[in-house]
Amino acid sequence: MNVTFWGVRGSTPAPGPAMVRYGGNTSCVSVRTKAGALLLLDCGTGARNLGHVLLAEPEPAPFRGRGQAAVLLSHTHWDHIQGFPFFGPLYVPGNAFRIFGPAQSSELLEGILEGQMAPQYFPVQTLKNMGARIDISAVVVGTPFEVMGCRVTATWNPHGRSRALAFRIEDGDTTLVYASDAGYSTDGPAPEALSLYAGADLLIHDSTYTAEDRARPGNQGLASVDDAVAVAVAAGVRRLALFHYAEDYTDTDVDRLIASAHDQIRRRGVALELIGASEGLTLTI
Repeated sequence: MNVTFWGVRGSTPAPGPAMVRYGGNTSCVSVRTKAGALLLLDCGTGARNLGHVLLAEPEPAPFRGRGQAAVLLSHTHWDHIQGFPFFGPLYVPGNAFRIFGPAQSSELLEGILEGQMAPQYFPVQTLKNMGARIDISAVVVGTPFEVMGCRVTATWNPHGRSRALAFRIEDGDTTLVYASDAGYSTDGPAPEALSLYAGADLLIHDSTYTAEDRARPGNQGLASVDDAVAVAVAAGVRRLALFHYAEDYTDTDVDRLIASAHDQIRRRGVALELIGASEGLTLTI
């Protein structure tokens, strides 16, 4: 399984000279399964660059009219769906996409995605004008389902006044967990979340803030790097990828965030491999 990061920021895109090494696009991660199938984890502004790459692939170039992929949306805040209308393969007839996300019904989820494409915001105006076949399904939390040959299970994490889905993706004997926008209480994650994370080969975890910044008012229900390390240790995962950095954190700030995580792991004396996610980084698990 190959995992590539296309956007690693939270809240809003943050381009600029101080954000070059880690990138300024918002949440989007692609997953190539062992069989070569494609999954997208969230569809923030990073999805735009992924779309360019898929459309530029040499022949037989499946996403020029024969491509298939699935999209798993953790939630529908702007930084997780704003890249959706700019994802080029969605406009190519013959491509097919299955979209899974949080809502009380599939119709409500479709309405949310349509909403950001209303004429006041976007000229295309509707999913039906995009070209590709798009099937949308609301996720039933706690019930495993099959996506592109993988077994996927989801659970809720608190996220301020709302919630976000965390996903466990099992491709044979390889397990990836994606947990963005996880604003745990002072008691830490719910037992269901720890169970979902348990033993993962790679945990991509919300690491928006330092512990000090998370403690300040207005933290938007997001995690600190301390939360990410504590959860990874408690769940016994093999590798932890820090992700969803605060939009105002420069490359130097993110360097300090990662150094803090390394220090915490060293002090705990655990065998946990740490990665600071950056745009363009590909991991093989």
